[in-house]
Amino acid sequence: MAAVFVTLLLFLPLPLSVSSRPFPGTRATIRADENAIQQNGGRIRIDQFSNNVVQRDVNQNTVNISQNKKNKHDRDICSSENCQKKSRTEQNTSETSQNVGNFTRHLPDIVIIGVRKGGTRALLEMLSLHDSVAAAQSEVHFFDSDARYQRGFEWYTSQMPLARPDQLTVEKTPAYFTSVDAPDRIFLMNPSVRLLLIVRDPVDRVLSDYTQVFHNQLQKHKIPQPIEDLLLRDGELNLGYKAVNRSVYHPHMQRWLRVFPRDHLHIVDGDTLIRDPLTEMKKVEHFLHLEPQISEENFYFNRTKGFYCLKEQGHERCLHESKGRTHPNVAPEILQKLCKYFQEPNRKFFELVGRTFDWKVIVSIPSVQRCIFLKQKSVPQWTTLNNKECTLQ
Repeated sequence: MAAVFVTLLLFLPLPLSVSSRPFPGTRATIRADENAIQQNGGRIRIDQFSNNVVQRDVNQNTVNISQNKKNKHDRDICSSENCQKKSRTEQNTSETSQNVGNFTRHLPDIVIIGVRKGGTRALLEMLSLHDSVAAAQSEVHFFDSDARYQRGFEWYTSQMPLARPDQLTVEKTPAYFTSVDAPDRIFLMNPSVRLLLIVRDPVDRVLSDYTQVFHNQLQKHKIPQPIEDLLLRDGELNLGYKAVNRSVYHPHMQRWLRVFPRDHLHIVDGDTLIRDPLTEMKKVEHFLHLEPQISEENFYFNRTKGFYCLKEQGHERCLHESKGRTHPNVAPEILQKLCKYFQEPNRKFFELVGRTFDWKVIVSIPSVQRCIFLKQKSVPQWTTLNNKECTLQ
């Protein structure tokens, strides 16, 4: 039977892939019905439900059969409970595209997966400066929402921007990073997709998270809780507070790296992006195999707002007024607890991704402990006011 099956394979046409736009030098995975066909150059591997792997060399027209030994990047099609309930055909069998004249909506080539309050909007706006990128302006929440995911890839495609044939499409939804289902679902869409993750100092991210919720509640005419009440419980740090959990990056990162190879995910330093956007965007261009195009002429520092704004074809634009809000004043002893708590998670994250970031550490000062940035010359310093408050200056 195996011999017959293999012989037939030699004459079968290859099915359409989920995305026909793989990045150069990357493995493209093509899925159809009961087979997951993985293509690397001329070699195609068909992973069956059996214990064998059938390999066909297109150039030499040969077939090899070997034991199916999975490595860490060979994934079952669905690992989450919701995904297991659907057949592979129901998930997707071909690329969904929608044409309008010479422009097309297609599944994204790039996904900004997080982190929440890490600078995802700034990253998206800066990336859209490149002529070869078309960006979806709203957060789609397709892969982290069961209800939206059940609408299917055709609906997801309808949320994408119209793009020229030579443009890459990008969407950003920060909630993907902490979602249990998002990694497998995105892999199912396209294993060759490029992922961007922007991170920032976890302490700052907590304060920014609280600030956003604070203003959202004010707009809804609700009375926000003081940040101290959320951060502390019985005098100790409240580890159940979602804003704190979202700043513990390494367990979420582990989940993504169990699905995607490390070289499919680029990490943007959100703190550097604020101070020196061009440096970070050059790294992003390189990762995405884009022709260098973004330049210092695309940025100018707005002293009123206190951060960089964008210039494109003679037009200037800044991020929404909700960006760059002043963080609440927090007692130094609470900041001390935050800094101390994040030390070990930060170390694990650095080890996991193979790089370090200049995030806050605890430094002893007479009668007070406070958080400071490691690079004093290039970023603001945390300081105490009357030994009661800690604020940026």
